Amino acid sequence: MANWTFLTNHARVLLCIASDPGVRLRDIAASLGITERSAYGIVTDLAEAGYVVKQKDGRRNRYQVQVHLPLPEPTRRERTVGEVLALLAGTDAGAMTDTHPAPNSSAGPETSRRSNSIRSGNVE
Repeated sequence: MANWTFLTNHARVLLCIASDPGVRLRDIAASLGITERSAYGIVTDLAEAGYVVKQKDGRRNRYQVQVHLPLPEPTRRERTVGEVLALLAGTDAGAMTDTHPAPNSSAGPETSRRSNSIRSGNVE
């Protein structure tokens, strides 16, 4: 059997966070078979790119996925993070969206491919 997956570790971490916004890095690492350090690096990448907003909740972190943002890949039809997460999780895309703005969230990833009219939003 092949020793590879269709999804990158970044996508797999995003799925973990979408399914449990209070997930610990230790649990992400264990469920994906990666190191805690790798999980931390991936979550940092996702946060710096604007796809995840990290908030302190006591001694732990809670994450909010910015589902309204487009994927970083150019496609024929621009898809949002929420649409892909809904597809992979087997849920309705409308159920994964939330119109409440994330506190202190950035406008999102800044690339020439993305629309300048990105709204703030989150999923808990």
